[in-house]
Amino acid sequence: MKHSPAGKKLSLVGSVSLGTGVMIGAGIFVLLGQVAELAGILFPLAFLVGAVVTGFSAYSYVKFSNAYPSSGGIANFLRKAYGPGTATGTFSLLMYVSMVIAESLVARTFGTYTLRLFDITSTSRLVPMLGVALIAIAFIINISGNRTIGATATVTAIIKILGIAVLAIAGLAVGALPTFETAAGGAGSDLGVGGFIAALALAILAYKGFTTITNQGGDIVDPHRNVGRSIIISVIICAAIYVALALSVAANLSVPEIIAAKDYALAEAARPVFGDWGLWFTVSLAIIATVSGLIASVFSASRLLAMLSNMKQIPRFTSRLSNPALIVTVLLASTLTILFNLTRIAAIGAIFYLVMDIAIHWGLFRYLRQEIDFRPVITLAAILFDSVILAVFLVLKLRSDPLVPVVALIGILLVLIAQRLFMITHTDSDGVMHMEMDED
Repeated sequence: MKHSPAGKKLSLVGSVSLGTGVMIGAGIFVLLGQVAELAGILFPLAFLVGAVVTGFSAYSYVKFSNAYPSSGGIANFLRKAYGPGTATGTFSLLMYVSMVIAESLVARTFGTYTLRLFDITSTSRLVPMLGVALIAIAFIINISGNRTIGATATVTAIIKILGIAVLAIAGLAVGALPTFETAAGGAGSDLGVGGFIAALALAILAYKGFTTITNQGGDIVDPHRNVGRSIIISVIICAAIYVALALSVAANLSVPEIIAAKDYALAEAARPVFGDWGLWFTVSLAIIATVSGLIASVFSASRLLAMLSNMKQIPRFTSRLSNPALIVTVLLASTLTILFNLTRIAAIGAIFYLVMDIAIHWGLFRYLRQEIDFRPVITLAAILFDSVILAVFLVLKLRSDPLVPVVALIGILLVLIAQRLFMITHTDSDGVMHMEMDED
């Protein structure tokens, strides 16, 4: 895959902006209410613990990025660990699909918050229509090139970080934080420890955007240093924002109120602080955040898909169109935006991401000890955390919404079968796979 010319490469600031743009775009505006539904009054703590777990996961990605910076990011990491073939293709596509799911999550969040200005519920058919319109805008901006994407991401990241800081500070100043006794009682959730652990799956999903930075290896200045630095900085920034804002919301709304407005909880939390102006301010902020988040996610997901094509893990793109990977990405994101609601989109995305994340850590631990200098205990801890959280989340969803794990399982099996069948086309009579590609 070709790298961007030196004059068009993203700076460290631009890379961090893209990473935070993806995370903040969906994470705090819609997942806050869903995390509260599972964790109860302890939902701010869930975002903090989620940041810690994400830190363990990020360690593997930083090590991979420092060793193998690539525009294919995770696909390239998996290829280095597992070699070309079914495993690499399957886990790479799971990551790609989880990124596309995140795009549909952001798109529906945009529609949901925009319609709050007109007091229209999140069940309106206008929600997916507005979401698809936003995806179309993201497509137009992405075909404009890296400079436009980087500049857009930087400006919008500054606006939304400052705006969210205002919401958090004002909410903490006006509201009253829950007492220790209230928190100990687990108000608002009857799921106990299991609910809190399951909530971590969604909290981690709110930080998942850091993985999109790994796809910028060919498009960022000094990638051996800056990709890893971008990951660390982005996670730290978002952790501070999420925890502060969650505390602010907890100070102004009860858990039942948050759950009742879970698709637009942040807008409701602004009312006690700013009155009706709070709704306009929060919705405007959500629109900016979701727009920038979708632009960044579409950019990174299409890069990953193009890399998979270059690696011969999927059929080669032979279209005469200038960026077929981008077109496929926006079409898939639009389809998911139409088909699924926010809660199910988030749950399926969390399952796909955690499965892929475990594969990344295991690949580093099992196959690359001689090539990459890392501490195995950290990688094993990341595998343990992911496995426990995924297991608890699946059990909870099997009880409350079995369609989610069923759809996720079918999706994983379809990807696996399709990859295996496609690999057969690259295997000669001697059993040798022909997967040659131009290395980054």
